[in-house]
Amino acid sequence: MAGMETAAVETPRERMRMAMSGGRPARVPVMCQMSIGHMLLQSGARPEELWLDEDCLAETLRVLRARYSFDGILVSLHGHFRDWSRKAVDIIRDGQGTRIRWADGSETFFPPDDLPQHRPSREIPRPSIADFDPAGLPEEPEYIPVSQGLRFALDPGNLTGLIGRLRQGEGGRLSIHGEVTSPLDYFLDLFGFAEGFLALVEEPERSMAVLMRLGEGVARLAARLARAGADAVKISSPYAGAGFLSPRHYRKFVAPPEALIAAAVRAEGVFVYTHTCGRIGDRLELLAGTGISGLECLDPPPLGDVDLKNALARIGGRLFIKGNVDPVHTLLFGSGELIEADVRRRVALAAPGGGFILSTACSIAPRTPAENILRLAAAANSGQVY
Repeated sequence: MAGMETAAVETPRERMRMAMSGGRPARVPVMCQMSIGHMLLQSGARPEELWLDEDCLAETLRVLRARYSFDGILVSLHGHFRDWSRKAVDIIRDGQGTRIRWADGSETFFPPDDLPQHRPSREIPRPSIADFDPAGLPEEPEYIPVSQGLRFALDPGNLTGLIGRLRQGEGGRLSIHGEVTSPLDYFLDLFGFAEGFLALVEEPERSMAVLMRLGEGVARLAARLARAGADAVKISSPYAGAGFLSPRHYRKFVAPPEALIAAAVRAEGVFVYTHTCGRIGDRLELLAGTGISGLECLDPPPLGDVDLKNALARIGGRLFIKGNVDPVHTLLFGSGELIEADVRRRVALAAPGGGFILSTACSIAPRTPAENILRLAAAANSGQVY
């Protein structure tokens, strides 16, 4: 009708930016982290290509994001080597997955529903913390310590290529998030888990020097991701919860190096948030004190110990919250009715105060039915407004 103005449609990127700023967009944004196993099972991609090939990962992230109507894409792996296949001596594919033998004598098995399993050609000796010189560490990380000794090597010439292409390819409509790993993870990967945790107690000063050096390097990498076009950078910090460290040790060993990362990202005008699994109910304020913009996971019982209402009372208004739907008992095994009721309850609790992004607490489990994720997104998109 002549004379009437049409309201501008809110884009997913604008919706996420508003929520990460602590505001209230037109509806609650939805963005879940997908496990490698889930992406494999839902995309049909070859397991080695999803892991090693930037083109395959980019297309899988785009397709599944669109299928689930998420408002953003998380880039957990970046820095792919374009010539990875040239380093392979033999590639064997069968019904169990893909096995690659590499030129250096190592071997990697890529299952069809989980993270790769890598066997090095020889056992790499671990350094001793007692005589370790932090100055010998590289200026920036050369790999991502993924899990259980699994490393994702980074191509220094292509550290931010995937973020740049997703930003450009989606026309600026989506919220693109990068990811870096906590200095504590690099520390434990370097010295070993048992030896690393013992070092924090037996050699606290030298351990702290190593952690701060690692923090400086991760901060440089995080700033690169921010400058490449990321709307936010996630700090993956899975070993900073109560299952591994006391609040006192978190304050001493985790908070200072992660604060370096937060400061570097925010200096680029980009949001930064921490992902910590498990029980963190005793350290919400400590996490907020690192200078981050938001907090992810907030695992509810029985996976963790965070009650959303309690968390909102303690850190709501200081940080945006991304979570906290139980990815196992609710999304993997729950009925459609349970999922919808759970989403409505969390939105009703968190939405009025602003700064809330609906998400699974941790990653979507590999065998989570696609229809359950669609239920979650639909429940948030249908009338669940601020």
